[in-house]
Amino acid sequence: MTIDIEKARADTPGADRVLHFNNAGAALMPTPVVKAYIDHIRLESEIGGYEAQAARKPSLEGTYAALARLINGEADEIALLENATRAWDMAFYGLAATFEPGDKILTSEAEYASNALAFLQVARRSGVTIETVPSDASGKLSVEALKQMVDDRVRMIAVTHVPTNGGLVNPSAEVGAVARAAGVPFLLDACQSVGQMPIDVKAIGCDMLSATGRKYLRGPRGTGFLWVRADLAGSFEPPFLDLHAATWTARDQFDIQPSARRFETFEGNIAGRIALGVAVEYALGWGLDAAYDRIGYLADSLRNGLSAIPGVRVRDLGEERCGIVTFTAEQTAPEVIQGALGEKSIHVSVSPRAFTLFDMEKRDLASVVRASLHYYNTEDEVARFCSELKELV
Repeated sequence: MTIDIEKARADTPGADRVLHFNNAGAALMPTPVVKAYIDHIRLESEIGGYEAQAARKPSLEGTYAALARLINGEADEIALLENATRAWDMAFYGLAATFEPGDKILTSEAEYASNALAFLQVARRSGVTIETVPSDASGKLSVEALKQMVDDRVRMIAVTHVPTNGGLVNPSAEVGAVARAAGVPFLLDACQSVGQMPIDVKAIGCDMLSATGRKYLRGPRGTGFLWVRADLAGSFEPPFLDLHAATWTARDQFDIQPSARRFETFEGNIAGRIALGVAVEYALGWGLDAAYDRIGYLADSLRNGLSAIPGVRVRDLGEERCGIVTFTAEQTAPEVIQGALGEKSIHVSVSPRAFTLFDMEKRDLASVVRASLHYYNTEDEVARFCSELKELV
C-alpha cells in the first residue's frame, strides 16, 4: 500500500496553512479525528458527561481494541491514560516499589528527561543504582554492552525506542531478547515510534510499552496509553489506586482490577479517548509500513538538503533513522532559527541539553533544531524548508 498524498492532505486542514515539521511534538490531526472529538464534546453538552460516555461505550471500547491491533497486543493489556509520561510512570513507579538497595536499572544514553528524573527520584528513595548502557559507534544502544551489564541485581531495563533529539531508532527487539533471556522486565518508551512505524510487542519482546496520542498517531493532546503484558500486570500494583482501578470490598480490604485497567483512573478525557481510537483506525487504514517508508524518504531528503547548506550540520545518530531530523547552524542559535521560521508559518521545535542530558552532554551540544516529518508532508515542503533556512543562516 502507498500513501495517497492528495487525500492525506485533503484530510488535514492545516496542511495548506502551515509547513508543519513538528510532528514529534504534536502532529496535525486529520478531519475524522477532529470530528470524533467535537461530536463527543457536543453530546456531553446536550445530555451530560456521564450519559454521553454511556451512550458512546462501544466507541470507547473500540479504542482499546484498535490499540491492541496497532501493537499486536490484547485489549485487556491496554490502559488509557492522559499522556505518555503518566503511562510510563504508572508502569515504572509500580514496579520500582519492589526494588531494594543495590538493585540496578539499565537505561540508554539517549534517555528522555522525564524518565531520567524518575530514575533519579527512585534512586534517592530506595538506593537503587542507575547504569547507562554505552552507545555503539553509530550512536544506538550497544546490545553487546547491555549483555555484559546484565547481572542478578538488574531489576529493570528501560529504554527509549526513538529518542527525542537525534533521529536514531534503538534496537528494541535485540534489547527484548536480552531482557527475556535474563528474566528482567523491559519497559519501552515508544512515545515517538508508535504511529510512525510498525510496532509489534510480541516481536520486540518488551513487557511494558508507553506511548502518546498527539505525535505520530495524529490523535488529540491529553491522550496516551500503556500496554502491559497480561501475565505481568497482576504481579505488581500501580503506584496509586482509585475506585476505578480497585474495588473497596470491606473496611480494610480491596481488590485490584486484574487487567491493565488497574493503571487507569476513573476520570479521563472521554472525547480524547474516543478520538484516539479514530486516529488509530486512520493510521491502520494507511498502513504503518507505508507510512514509515514515506516518512523515511522525506526525512532522508531533508537530511540531504540540510547537508548541502554551508554552516549547517545534521546531528542525527544511528544506523536506522526515522522521521526526526536534528541539526545546528554555526552562526545561528536553534532558538533563533525556530523563531524566524515560525514567522513564516514553518514549524519546528528545539531540543535543549536538559531534555536528553546524557547524550547531549557527551556530544557537547547545548541544543538542536528538531524538524520532524510525517507522511502528509511533501517534497516541495522539504525544498522550501531548505531554501528558507539557507537564507536565514
